[in-house]
Amino acid sequence: MLDPQAILDQLNSIGLWVAVAQLLLIGVLTLIALRFARGVVAGALRRLFEREVVEGTAQQLSAVELERRRLTLQDLAYRVLRVIILVIAFLMTLEVLRLDIGPAIAGLGIVGLALSLGTQSLVRDYIAGAFVLIENQYSKGDVVEIAGQTGTVEDIGLRRTVLRDSDGTVRYVPHGLIQTASNLSRNWASLVLDVPVPYEENLSAVNAAIDAAGDKFAADPQWRAAVFDKPQVTRVERFAETGIVVRVEGSVAALHRFTAPGVLRGMILDECDKRGLIIGYRPVPQHDQPITDAPSSDPPLPSPERSPA
Repeated sequence: MLDPQAILDQLNSIGLWVAVAQLLLIGVLTLIALRFARGVVAGALRRLFEREVVEGTAQQLSAVELERRRLTLQDLAYRVLRVIILVIAFLMTLEVLRLDIGPAIAGLGIVGLALSLGTQSLVRDYIAGAFVLIENQYSKGDVVEIAGQTGTVEDIGLRRTVLRDSDGTVRYVPHGLIQTASNLSRNWASLVLDVPVPYEENLSAVNAAIDAAGDKFAADPQWRAAVFDKPQVTRVERFAETGIVVRVEGSVAALHRFTAPGVLRGMILDECDKRGLIIGYRPVPQHDQPITDAPSSDPPLPSPERSPA
């Protein structure tokens, strides 16, 4: 336990006013360093996000979402710098008071080692979360696939992302588990359909009907804004057992990647029905042949003769 009288004697030996002046100087420098650290962090993140808005993927984010992300990262970075500055100021204060700072440094080293071993996964989560926010890998409302889970992003924090999957289950995914993030709702998505056509149908007529359905889909008021490239027949994909498979390709807004194919299939079916064309797979015909007794090539056996009684 520290002896107050011993501390006063040491202060008197070096001059009380000198020690007080040094302590005041340390306090003032600490406050200046804290203020400077806040300004540096705020300025650096502001320039970083401004560049992301102009050149990066943050162009799709609203101003409110950008500000929320910037403030979250700014608070995290400032907290880390504040802890470092306060620890340095504490050690300098012990030095002014002529106290042995060796045990303090050793104790801080042990505490730091224990924290690094016990909370390394937590630190990894926060660092990975910072890059998720800075790089705008995904945003609230996006459909993503992360850490083997797929769902709609409901919330993004520094440590975890909250997903809601298709059946309504809410999943909490720590950022440290994310190796690859797949964003299924960023910009555009391919629209690819395989349409089976029976061999007896006129392929050119079917292609014309499918292209007409693609034109109707692209001109529909509900889908016009979501269509980037009009769906149309691109090639014969393969020869199946009962017909030809043609490939239809286009592109739509990424959020409609799951609903647009079904709407287009319905339009193709209606257009082919209006033109009297048949599409789709047909059952493989079964050729049933009656089983008949094949004539034998062997000569008939002689009938046995009865011996006279």
